[in-house]
Amino acid sequence: MESEAESAVMAKRSPSTSRFRRVCVFCGSSPGKKDSYRLAAIQLGHELTRRWSLRVALYLSAFQVQRNIDLVYGGGSVGLMGLVSQAVHDGGRHSHSENSDAERGETVGEVRAVSGMHQRKAEMARQADAFIALPGDHCGYGTLEELLEVITWAQLGIHDKPVGLLNVDGYYNSLLCFIDKAVDEGFIAPAARHIIISAQTAHELLSNLEDYVPMHDGVALKLSWEMEQLGHSTMLDIAR
Repeated sequence: MESEAESAVMAKRSPSTSRFRRVCVFCGSSPGKKDSYRLAAIQLGHELTRRWSLRVALYLSAFQVQRNIDLVYGGGSVGLMGLVSQAVHDGGRHSHSENSDAERGETVGEVRAVSGMHQRKAEMARQADAFIALPGDHCGYGTLEELLEVITWAQLGIHDKPVGLLNVDGYYNSLLCFIDKAVDEGFIAPAARHIIISAQTAHELLSNLEDYVPMHDGVALKLSWEMEQLGHSTMLDIAR
């Protein structure tokens, strides 16, 4: 039980709270070959759910963020995705899985059935306040496709949510070099390059995502994604 003095101090020195309620994570349904990938997935889950008891919080700077962030993901809870979702679940936060009939395997947390991949990705984008990609995938290009799609949506102004790469052991170095080359050659605008945030640790990445400010370069802002394209008659606005 906290004392009145502790409560008074807490009111003055309360750590910041995250700007995000839910973060969408893209990553492999395979654990990968390196232990560092698996460790990074677990650490990301822990960072999303980070919070402190009152007594610990009393001694923390106001710049230390308590996150308490829920997870949005697609598919089953296997591989790296399983490690992230389990860590979030164990940390006391909610996991929301958008799962189509084509995707099998056990899931952690709440499961919402969707009609297919297009609806799955649109629902994940609608629910999330930010996106993070870890290394992936298991049997194809799924993680890369999902990542590039939300980057493109940001470039078009469909959303202004931050997009991060957890660049474990330089996994995404080649992709980032390719994108930088496209900027140098005039095929990607510098403002569009600004959309992608990368870091080597979950703590650094989430901190950078918290500070993200969009830089739109002559594009229409906050467009709506027409759900009729996905077999639905209602509008789904994935903008913030």
